[in-house]
Amino acid sequence: MSQTASTIPGPRGYPVVGNLLQLPRDRMTGYLLELSRDYDGIFELHFGKIRVPFVTSAALAAELCDEQRFRKVVRPPLSLLREVVGDGLFTAHSGQHPWARAHRILLPAFSQRAMKGYFDAMLDVADQLVASWEAREGEDLLVADDMTRLTLDTISLAGFDYRFNSFASRELHPFLDAMVNVLATTMSKLTRLPVINRFQGDPPEFQRDIARMNELVDDVIRTRREQPTEAHDLLNLMLTAEDPESGERLDDLNIRHQVLTFLVAGHETTSGLLTFALYLLLRNPHVLAQAYAEVDRVLPGDTRPAYGQLRELDVIERVLKETLRLWPTAPAFTVAPYEDTLIGGRYLIRRNHAVNVHLPALHRDPAVWEDPERFDIERFTPEAEARLPAHAYKPFGNGERACIGRQFALTEAKLALAMILQRFALSDPCDYQLDIKETLTLKPDRFFIRARRR
Repeated sequence: MSQTASTIPGPRGYPVVGNLLQLPRDRMTGYLLELSRDYDGIFELHFGKIRVPFVTSAALAAELCDEQRFRKVVRPPLSLLREVVGDGLFTAHSGQHPWARAHRILLPAFSQRAMKGYFDAMLDVADQLVASWEAREGEDLLVADDMTRLTLDTISLAGFDYRFNSFASRELHPFLDAMVNVLATTMSKLTRLPVINRFQGDPPEFQRDIARMNELVDDVIRTRREQPTEAHDLLNLMLTAEDPESGERLDDLNIRHQVLTFLVAGHETTSGLLTFALYLLLRNPHVLAQAYAEVDRVLPGDTRPAYGQLRELDVIERVLKETLRLWPTAPAFTVAPYEDTLIGGRYLIRRNHAVNVHLPALHRDPAVWEDPERFDIERFTPEAEARLPAHAYKPFGNGERACIGRQFALTEAKLALAMILQRFALSDPCDYQLDIKETLTLKPDRFFIRARRR
């Protein structure tokens, strides 16, 4: 096999450090997207002694998504979060008991059928967003901050019956401050030499911020144990349900890790999706006009949204899907082969060696997407979507390790976007030029809009 293998191409690096000195600390995803245009579907970077291939073509991604040959692995930067969320669903290692047990217990809570049970909580928080924007009519609204308030409050209320009450203050909740600091510290390790990470250590506030996050979550869990309810939410499921295979329940530490995972990953990606969607709608007024027309038809006047009406919001759904094509807010996933294997018939990937699928580049593969930089919601009509290659579009990851919260995120985002358009005429007072903030996820940075009541 190795005799027929070709060397994976990539930019020339330096002795010992490889490409580390070439990597921008705060725009890694953008750098990889730019780099992908110089290579034909695959390239490799050297992180010191570690070589990491990045796949960007649909043809090669289809091979990596074959779960008979490849499995998800938890490597940097995701593995660096294990200090915070341990064996949460997002960061647990594949094939190990903690992930499989939690996945079996929690999967029913994220089915399409389960979404109706979360709708009232989603609507409650969306009402708070709308009320906040009505009270600030004419002001410059920092979109990402308010989408973060919306999505954090939604997952906490729907999943754990906990209210952050984020819209009651212009300052973000202390939990969010702690989370932002933890993510920033985690990402900073990615582009440093391993020897520096080993000897420099974390800033003193890193452990303090983790402790603040743990304290809040432990208090939520303790309160529910002391004051049990009949709520059909995630927290009750984690506290009471048994694994259908082993009969085991989740222990308290794993429940903490799962709650933190949902609070961090479950709000951060969706807030980025909504922020990007509003940016792209304002840059594409013909699509914005379609979305307004649809909302006015489905939710005329001050109609209170009902769960069943969400399925009628076809334009809104396509806006969200096309937004995730251009800017998948979780921009990569990592797999490794069970055995030495060739991909593309020529590139050797050794057993257990990590390969990254870089989603912003994959979703711009010119072999699949015509004029890939154009925002075009017609790519996601049922007919067009059916013609897509099976693994050309992967905003929620792949296979059994795909995002368990996909339906929750899309339901929440569809409702919020529809209510925003129902109530407000939107404008961009600053002629915003896209500047992407990268942590573990992506979102437009310093994007302001104005909202006037319709």
